[in-house]
Amino acid sequence: MTQTDEWQPVCRLVELEVERGATALVHGQALAIFRTPDDRVYALGNYDPFAKASVLARGIVGTRGDVPFVASPSHKHGFDLRTGECLDEPTVHVPVYAVKVVEGVVLVGLRKASVVA
Repeated sequence: MTQTDEWQPVCRLVELEVERGATALVHGQALAIFRTPDDRVYALGNYDPFAKASVLARGIVGTRGDVPFVASPSHKHGFDLRTGECLDEPTVHVPVYAVKVVEGVVLVGLRKASVVA
């Protein structure tokens, strides 16, 4: 993969509804993209390991303390939007992808390395 292929345009920032998920196929992976009220954008793998289905983009977005998260619509497990860690089962993670916004366009990069404590 070349440097220019690393970042894939997904949509315009204004097209993402605040606290609602959207799905996108990036680098061959189904992702759930989220925009928070402070205009931060996060990308997680869309697959919920508990439900064994691609449903995270349909989850409820909120915060627990200062942690932005999405609650799966199936079993209500919360996943940290920054790290992919399940807030209810810390040994479970979903993939997290790099995101940046350039000139109003949301770009998704490569999968971030897992951080396991």
